[in-house]
Amino acid sequence: MEAILVSVKQPPPNPDHVARIQAEWARERPDLDVGPQGVIGRLHRLGLLLTDRLALVYRRYGLSEGEFDVLAALRRAGEPFERAPGELAVHTMVTTGAMTKRIDRLERDGLVARRRSAADGRGRVVALTPAGLELIDRAFTEHMENERTLLEDGLSAQEAAQLEALLTAWLARVEPPPSA
Repeated sequence: MEAILVSVKQPPPNPDHVARIQAEWARERPDLDVGPQGVIGRLHRLGLLLTDRLALVYRRYGLSEGEFDVLAALRRAGEPFERAPGELAVHTMVTTGAMTKRIDRLERDGLVARRRSAADGRGRVVALTPAGLELIDRAFTEHMENERTLLEDGLSAQEAAQLEALLTAWLARVEPPPSA
């Protein structure tokens, strides 16, 4: 894949926020190619805007983004919908301390329960309660409808497929491979 970097000298006729920043940097630091900001800056801004729109669904179910992630990780585990706390931390990419806080709140709300592991009596697991299972199934259904709307409102099916392929390739080069 060829790298495509574009030096921005003049902003386009209707510049977006990133184009304005690029133009300012190009004016102030003409010795630097600010082209990468076009991709990275827009990905960052888009990520923030999408997160705000995704969080609307989580809040409708009384959840934070992190709590939604925990419930979703438990649901994806399949029956009996449980994982060890350390495993949950890995699946949601947070520290064990942050995971403990999330689990505490979800347990207080009756959405998860902690118990001894059936496989290892010394270990502990976190499991979805029936209320947690019902909530995550409803929330995830609406979450997927929301994601579909966000994607369809912004891109054609072909554009979405192209973007997914590009992001998949880029992520594979940047993200460390999963440990076995």
